[in-house]
Amino acid sequence: MSSTFSFGNFAKELQEVKEEGVTFEDKQLTWDTAEDVKDVVKALETQKVVHYLKLDGNTLGVDAAAAIGKALEKHPEFRKALWKNMFTRRLKSEIPQALKSLGNGLMVAQAQLTVLDLSDNALGPNGMVGLEDLLRSKVCYSLQELRLNNCGLGIGGGQMLSKALLDCHRTSTAAGTPLKLKVFITGRNRLENDGAKAIAKIFSTVKTLEEIAMPQNSIYHDGIAALAEGFKQNPNLRILNLNDNTVTSKGAQHLADAFSYTPHLKEINFGDCLLKTNGAYHFAEALQENHRELEVVDLGFNEIGPDGGLVLATAMENKPNLQRLNLDGNQFGYEGRLRIKEAMEQTHNPDALEEMEEDQSEGEEDEDDDEDEDDETVDEEIDEEDEIYDEHQNDTTEEADEDDYGENAAEETAYTTTQAFTSKMLNANESFMSNKSVTFAENTTTVGSSTAESFCLSQKPCSLQMFDSLVESDKLQAFKSVIEQFTDDNYLLVLIFTTLKCAHLAQSSSVALDLAMSLYKECVDYAVKTKQERRVLNYLLQQLGLLRSEMKFQSAYNLKSCRYALRETLYKKPLASEHMKNTFKVFLEQLDV
Repeated sequence: MSSTFSFGNFAKELQEVKEEGVTFEDKQLTWDTAEDVKDVVKALETQKVVHYLKLDGNTLGVDAAAAIGKALEKHPEFRKALWKNMFTRRLKSEIPQALKSLGNGLMVAQAQLTVLDLSDNALGPNGMVGLEDLLRSKVCYSLQELRLNNCGLGIGGGQMLSKALLDCHRTSTAAGTPLKLKVFITGRNRLENDGAKAIAKIFSTVKTLEEIAMPQNSIYHDGIAALAEGFKQNPNLRILNLNDNTVTSKGAQHLADAFSYTPHLKEINFGDCLLKTNGAYHFAEALQENHRELEVVDLGFNEIGPDGGLVLATAMENKPNLQRLNLDGNQFGYEGRLRIKEAMEQTHNPDALEEMEEDQSEGEEDEDDDEDEDDETVDEEIDEEDEIYDEHQNDTTEEADEDDYGENAAEETAYTTTQAFTSKMLNANESFMSNKSVTFAENTTTVGSSTAESFCLSQKPCSLQMFDSLVESDKLQAFKSVIEQFTDDNYLLVLIFTTLKCAHLAQSSSVALDLAMSLYKECVDYAVKTKQERRVLNYLLQQLGLLRSEMKFQSAYNLKSCRYALRETLYKKPLASEHMKNTFKVFLEQLDV
């Protein structure tokens, strides 16, 4: 059996071997008095070098803690306080006193702490009172790992923790040894939005985090947005766990934006975060191009629909190190799971996809019912659009009757660009439509007077007669001249819908087909040039009825003809993005299954 030698791992293992310490782990002892801890004190007094002290699995009282603290005063080499689960059955008033005694011992010793683990202790804000002095002291200037999982901090405790660490960073920076915290664990602490916002200030200030775990803290999208801003300041972030918070698609949008600032992510866990399908779109878009170091992606139990699962699977195609992709417990249905497995077969590590044994879409009498029960679990800040699926969201693309999208549909359906975008997609952010420089006109059907401008800016798809009556002989150049009058998102909007207008007529006119193919190619070229491949890809897939949006959307175009033109483009035109080409093929092939 061969193995890869890593000097970094070897050095770490060597350091651990060299570490010496005292452990009374899991003795299940009750220590009330100094007499009760005489064995601990004796070990600390007789052992010359003590790098760590493990006390977890016992219960420590005030007097006993004072005795241990006194013994620690003789160990300036001390660096790891492994003190989780050691205040069982203790009074609320005992915990801060005990912590102060232990902290005072380290401060007298002038120890340089690297690890502080107080997980599984019912600290609460009251317990934080006993920690504040230690966290602000020189002892913690060297702190690398802070583990406070399941400590019941609450909002107040989170705010106290934030202030103490920010003070520590300020004074340590002034002393020339700035705090360089790497691991921050505060799961199951009921931090909620206000606590999360306070913690986010730590991340934005310290900027050296490599692992952040804050699962099960009742944080909603407002708090998630603040955390995301903090994540952006930590480019070496490798492990991120926000499992079982109410992220929703709004929070997912902020996180997706932050991912571009954290290129070295190896593990992300957003299971049970109510991401839903739009949240999956955000994540897929953000993770698609980069993040080649990803090893573990957990997005289970998020009420994600089949299209969301498919785009997530396709986003894993360039992840050579992927070991685990958990999408279990979503709403894919049998066919959706098959499509996801097929997409994973195209990736480097198809076996990384874990079994999807639970499917929340199965066994329900009516999958299209509004999710009133979910609304009771979310705070009033969450928009209803994040919490309630559209009543037709579970209709599959294959079930849609393409005959309903013929040219006559243009007479009944307004030119629609709203309600079909996700994060970083054209219409999802209000800033796109706030620019009013694009004015779409009502259709002009007077044959003999049509121009490229009236065609491009018409509100509805145009008839074949209007198309044939265009006065410009070089229609492609004429269309480009109109499109190039606009910039940024307005340019992209006019380009896409001019493409669809031509594709709408592609099965009836060879000229329209040629134009549609050229314009589809222009869309891909522009996406590559402006680094918006995922954004343009997803929007075109939605407009073509190949990728479902959670918000109600009905195309005004002949989708069968538009898809036909796209198929022809894929076979006859060289496209600048192999990824976009392959993804278009995957979705089109699903229609033929």
